[in-house]
Amino acid sequence: MENVLRPYGLGATQWYVLFQLSHNGPTMQRELMRQLQLERATLSIIIGSLVRKGLIEQVPDKVDLRQKLLRLTPAGTTLWERLPDLRFIHEAAFAGINEADIDTAIRVLRIATGRLDDLIRKEIKE
Repeated sequence: MENVLRPYGLGATQWYVLFQLSHNGPTMQRELMRQLQLERATLSIIIGSLVRKGLIEQVPDKVDLRQKLLRLTPAGTTLWERLPDLRFIHEAAFAGINEADIDTAIRVLRIATGRLDDLIRKEIKE
């Protein structure tokens, strides 16, 4: 994935942000943090980079100005449309594996990740 995205000046996590915004439309930054399961600081760095590149913009929420709405810019939309289709990665990794098995693996990994995140948050509070 990194090799395919390098000529476009993107990393994998930047691609995931663009993917989410292109498929789900404008998204609150805190919601994107939850969807991508990234730490606030990590996502802030990624968002800052994409803003500097002119690919996305942060707009203060109309209700709570502290919250930021993220959306693709015209340049971000143009780049997204030019990016190669990366489905080949999914196909290479999961070809021949039953969809139910993939869904189970994803569910188990989400639960495990959630438990580890909870553990880390608990340790930080103590």
